[in-house]
Amino acid sequence: MVTGFVATVVLSILMVMKSMMGLMPEFDIVAMLTGMMAAPSPIAGWLVHFAIGAILWGGLFAWLDPHLPGNSHWLKGIFFGIGAWILMMVLLMPMAGAGFFGINFGAMAPFMTFVLHIIFGAVLGGVYGLERPEPAPHLQFSRRT
Repeated sequence: MVTGFVATVVLSILMVMKSMMGLMPEFDIVAMLTGMMAAPSPIAGWLVHFAIGAILWGGLFAWLDPHLPGNSHWLKGIFFGIGAWILMMVLLMPMAGAGFFGINFGAMAPFMTFVLHIIFGAVLGGVYGLERPEPAPHLQFSRRT
């Protein structure tokens, strides 16, 4: 869950930077989450955003890591991020009224969220790899009989 939290912090910084640069200001995940909960404050949206990233995605990644394709944690994280992106596009976006793949926000929304999820996954896997490094390969000597 620590790795999920760190990856969510990085993702959140990128989301805030996106908004500050004026890139697709109508596409605001925290506002969407806040609206879906009918919460009076964006704080609720931020809390849910961090809960999903740290608890759900962080815990699920740790559980799935041994079964994900790739030979490094960061690559496994990228594959995991793509899976999380697909789930977001087909479940969360329609529930929020944004349509499949967030198409109601325009064609840029799926692309931008894809890039953000790849970054999220790479950070998730990379930090996980720092916490649980791959075992060093052992030298194997063959015996000649």
